[in-house]
Parts: sequence; C-alpha cells; structure tokens
Amino acid sequence: MNAIELHNLSKAYSLFKVDQVSLNVKKGYITGLIGPNGAGKSTLIKMMLGMIRPDSGSITILGREMPGDEVDIKQRVGIVSDDCFYYDHLTIRDTKNMIAPFYQKWNEQKFNSYLDQFELSNKMKVQNLSKGMKVKLALAIALSHEAELLIMDEPTSGLDPIFRREMLDLLTDMMQDEKNTILFSTHITTDLDRIADYITFINRGQTVFNEAKEDLFEKYAIVKGDVQLLDSDIRKMFLGLRETSVGFEGLVSNKPEAEMLFGHYAVLEEPSLEDIMYFTTRGGRVDASFAS
Repeated sequence: MNAIELHNLSKAYSLFKVDQVSLNVKKGYITGLIGPNGAGKSTLIKMMLGMIRPDSGSITILGREMPGDEVDIKQRVGIVSDDCFYYDHLTIRDTKNMIAPFYQKWNEQKFNSYLDQFELSNKMKVQNLSKGMKVKLALAIALSHEAELLIMDEPTSGLDPIFRREMLDLLTDMMQDEKNTILFSTHITTDLDRIADYITFINRGQTVFNEAKEDLFEKYAIVKGDVQLLDSDIRKMFLGLRETSVGFEGLVSNKPEAEMLFGHYAVLEEPSLEDIMYFTTRGGRVDASFAS
C-alpha cells in the first residue's frame, strides 16, 4: 500500500515548472526526497499539503483524495519544515494551546515528554528560539497527535550535529512498528544514507528516479581512471563526467557493464547519494576547472 500517490502532477510558474510528476511513497518506510535547490521538492510538498493547488494531476494521501478530504488527511499527517509557521510573540505553551484542539488524538503526555527530551521549556517564546530549537518544537508537535505520515521539508538544515543524530535515531525508532511513514526532503544526503529505505530524485521539476536505496548502489558506480580510456563512445555511457589533469571521475548507471568494459584498467567505487545527485545534475559536461 502507498501512503502517498501523485499522478501526473504539474504546476507552472513564470520561470519554473513541476512537470507531470508521478510518484508513489510506500507505507511503512522512509522515503528520501533529494534534488538541487530549485528542483521542485518544496513545491511538491506544498501541493501535497494543500498550500498551493496543482494546475493538473491528482494527489492521494493515506487513501484519501486531496483537496476533497483535506481536513481528514491533516488529522493524520505531521509536518516538520525548515520554515517556522508559529507566531513569534507566543510562548511554547501558548502555541501548543492554540494548536492542540485541532487534533482529535492530541497526546499531552507525549508532547511534554518530547519537550523534556529536546530541552525546551513551555515558557520560552518562539521569537527567542534558535532555528534548530524551532525545528525541535515542530517535531514535538508533529509527533504528539499520533500522525501516521510525517512529512519533513529540510528539517535538519539548522540543527547541530548532536541533535541531528538524535533526531535520525528517533525517526528510526518510529519506524519499528511499520505503521508509520516518513517523507524526508533534504539536501543533506548523508542523513538519507543512514536512514532512508527509498530515494526519490527530483531535478528541474521532473522525477529522475524513485527506487529502493539498496538498488541504487547495485546499479550506479563511480569510475575513476586515466583520461586515455575515454573515447567518444565511452563518454556516452557516463551520466556525469569530471576530467582533471591526472585522470577522470564519472558516474555510470550500469555497474555490471562498466565492470566488463573497464576491467582492471579503472577503479569502480560505490557512489554516495551526493555523488549520484551531483553527477546527474551536472550531466555529461566536462569541467576542466577541477584540474589539480
């Protein structure tokens, strides 16, 4: 079963377009949403949450249609964003008192437990919270109304390394009963290297791939070797290629073929998610500025 289903979703602006995006987010797993700045990640999330309306296409969340079932859907969805949507002049207690009545399954004990864990005081005013503390508050609220789906838009960008690690561990613990689902949009791909089950890559408003993370590492490879190995045909097999004065480094999407072609003449390495995003975004261009 899918927690989120997007079908041919489009939204056009004067300088940018989300173009016919179809995407399934599997229930019970963590799906990482990656892509360069301006790729369309936040636009997709805003359409899922009803903050902007698509020009065309359909959105189904937890088996219900957006926007027709928006009220029911939002009872079951938690949201953590890099942006702060709370009133600056309110304390955390006042913020909670304003938000809690909207949720039928609000759990006061769980909320206070998260405040203690995150070292937040009910007396703190939102305007005095650091960026990281605001993310902690958003996470405490999102996890305190028994949400089945957690949608996170760049949640770790303002966090110190210690809390980032604690948050990732917390999210992993959430997934133990296999009833929860997390969509985690981030440019910090090392976070997804640790916890994601599936990866969706968005670039220039279109889906590049939506696959199990382990399958990606079976398919993709970084090839490093002497530039003399490169001819016009071999260059075509690279999704992205970087040449220096001492050799080349490139990304291929057919690891077995590359192993057969290069043999022991080149080094093949497992790419990181950052490698895949970087080389795919740059395309097949050669950039001599990296010469060392």
